[in-house]
Amino acid sequence: MGADEQRAAGRKPRGPYAAGQARRQAIVDEALSVFSRTGFRGGSLREIAKRVGVTPAGLLHHFADKEELFAEVLQQRDAKVRAAAGDPAEHALLEQATRVVAYNRTSRGLTSLYVIVSAEATDPEHPSHDDFAARYRDRAAEAEAILRLGQAAGEVRPEIDPAHAARLISAVMDGIQLQWLLDDTVDMVALFEEFVARYLLPMPGTGG
Repeated sequence: MGADEQRAAGRKPRGPYAAGQARRQAIVDEALSVFSRTGFRGGSLREIAKRVGVTPAGLLHHFADKEELFAEVLQQRDAKVRAAAGDPAEHALLEQATRVVAYNRTSRGLTSLYVIVSAEATDPEHPSHDDFAARYRDRAAEAEAILRLGQAAGEVRPEIDPAHAARLISAVMDGIQLQWLLDDTVDMVALFEEFVARYLLPMPGTGG
């Protein structure tokens, strides 16, 4: 790549393209606020458009329909949670989970969105039903494999069932989040750390 191309690649978008991208992100940000309060079904494109300062037709210039906008909101939420969890090569499963719980405490809107939509998605007709079922299934399979490795290394209690423990990790995280949304005096991090220490980690002095 020549010097001119390198300079061009390093430039931020300008003009109409940059304005369009900024407007698109503003729509996603306001959609997060709306969906995290009312869920997918209660979320109104008209309300989102009004909050951004565009017409409904102007919003649909950026997103084909509510499903596409909602999918983008979830994708951005997932990217932020992955960044909070950190690199799997550097952080063990339980540390990643604890980092996510700590992050969720700083992002009420994203946490509320996940809790509301995961409940809505239990309806087989919900557009995210298959996605959320796969999320829990895949997350459990990944956690189970990592827990088995942890048992082999003496880092996880040998007597627990990794398949059950994998599902319990999600259940505890989700349950604590729900309680925190209802009462922000609930200490999500402390509760999750206690669950990990009392259920998953070897007892001190047992050597696993």
